[in-house]
Amino acid sequence: MKSRRVVVTGLGAVSPVGNDIATIWDNVSNGVSGAGPITRFDATLFKTQFACEVKDFDSKAQLGREARKVDSDTHFGVDSAVQAIADSGLDFEKEDCTRIGVVYGEGIGGIRALEDELEPYFQNPEKGPRFSPFLITKMISDMTTGIISIRYGLKGPNYVTTSACASASNAIIDAYDQIRLGRADVMLAGGSEAAICPTGVGGFNAMHALSVRNDAPQTASRPFSKSRDGFVIGEGAACLVLEEYEHAVARGAKIYAELVGSGLTADAHHMTAPHPEGDGAIRVMQNAIEEAGLKPEDVDYINVHGTSTYAGDIAEVKAIKSVFGEHAYKLNISSTKSMTGHLLGAAGALEAVITVLAMVNDTVPPTINFTEGDEDPEIDYNLNFTFNKAQKRPINVAISNTFGFGGHNACIAFKKIENR
Repeated sequence: MKSRRVVVTGLGAVSPVGNDIATIWDNVSNGVSGAGPITRFDATLFKTQFACEVKDFDSKAQLGREARKVDSDTHFGVDSAVQAIADSGLDFEKEDCTRIGVVYGEGIGGIRALEDELEPYFQNPEKGPRFSPFLITKMISDMTTGIISIRYGLKGPNYVTTSACASASNAIIDAYDQIRLGRADVMLAGGSEAAICPTGVGGFNAMHALSVRNDAPQTASRPFSKSRDGFVIGEGAACLVLEEYEHAVARGAKIYAELVGSGLTADAHHMTAPHPEGDGAIRVMQNAIEEAGLKPEDVDYINVHGTSTYAGDIAEVKAIKSVFGEHAYKLNISSTKSMTGHLLGAAGALEAVITVLAMVNDTVPPTINFTEGDEDPEIDYNLNFTFNKAQKRPINVAISNTFGFGGHNACIAFKKIENR
């Protein structure tokens, strides 16, 4: 069976740099940081006291009274899907909804709700358990996709993927495969996460994974700089409407880009550290490019994983140089985590949305917070990291990398749409 073409026809997102696509693109293309002091809880005694929080978000806007039954990860996820569906122009009354599905990625799920429920119990265990009847619906990750399907009557494939920080990219790749293999005509694919809470921040602090630059939170995420000291935790959600090409054309949909290739690999190396030579990252990019029927020199832009951790940034640079050779010096690289922070399980979805927007606008968003004199001797600065200022250039092919604890690697390749 011939593989079916898959295109992007809708985008939606809730993020630390804006709660709609227009605002997000305006901010990331202009190098605006979403970091600031933590307001979700009192972080005074924590090593890290800042994060990239979602701001000015109304959890009841989409869910009304039902908002109390689910956690913030679902609030964000549902909102991103509502935006993407509206953007796509889909009219579900005219569609066969048994052919439309939802797949999201979440790395952690409803951790805030779990904290809220367990704290009173462990403070006074002698009183016995007094849990909310909504604890489970708040806690389990799949409630995001469940509510989206219930809201719109979508009866196709419906589930959540979990592969740490590669979760949302895994979800997008799964959705892509569902359409390619003929199991669905339309898929809502994305990710959501809301782990800015004592357990999330404290846990990553204990691993020495987070930046502790409390005196300068807006410049704390500094990928590829010598002074980088860890990632900045973020939250939010993003959604892409993926659609079979002929289906999109038949209904006159606008098409942002074509999803042409994907890669999934494992480092099989360490629980939290990347392979030092970028072995899994090398193979995942090679697989995505090969599946797309492209050559490395066809790629114009890479939205890198680029978390601002010491080992991760070095390994990804090594992998890029290995895969692209001399062409590595001709393409643009940027880490938009320098602005959005690291959305953990939702990172791949937000970065896929930004990658598509970069292609549409022929503009590479910057890697902010780099300063002269902060060069790492282990990083090759002849590469174009798009430091501090967006760069205009034709972007016909772009890839987005996401890597997760456990050695999970995912890569998605997009291409400007071409006629049949």
